[in-house]
Amino acid sequence: MTLAHLKPAVPKHWLIAIAGLVWSGAGGMLCHLAWEWLRPLPPLRITGLVAAGLVLALVLHRFMLARIARRNMDRICTYAERGCVFAFQAWRSYLIILVMIVAGSFLRHTMIPREFLASLYTAMGGALILSSLAYYFLFWRVQVTGAPCPASEDER
Repeated sequence: MTLAHLKPAVPKHWLIAIAGLVWSGAGGMLCHLAWEWLRPLPPLRITGLVAAGLVLALVLHRFMLARIARRNMDRICTYAERGCVFAFQAWRSYLIILVMIVAGSFLRHTMIPREFLASLYTAMGGALILSSLAYYFLFWRVQVTGAPCPASEDER
């Protein structure tokens, strides 16, 4: 048995789906945590904080995460028919995830008010969920409609 047999390989369309699930799962977790912090507040205060988080989520999605998702999808589409199940993210992205986890843990243990953190968590969670939609659309296009995985952004 060679080491290649031990590699957990899946078809590349499943890498696209896994990426979408991980992004939306992380976004959902952040939004849920934000909601737990917001829930005891008065409704008008909640509305303002959530609105601020959603506006920031749109900005983060548009100028940061949509680009990262696009690069991930382009990279996955260049793979042969099968790839390692952990290749849904570039190795550098795993480092970014680790930094974000550490930063989130640090922020939760500071004296920053939870309602301010709730807006930040809503923003990041919302941006992750919005960006995950691109993965689902590409998965639908490749798996359900049978279209080939686009080789570049121009084909999308």
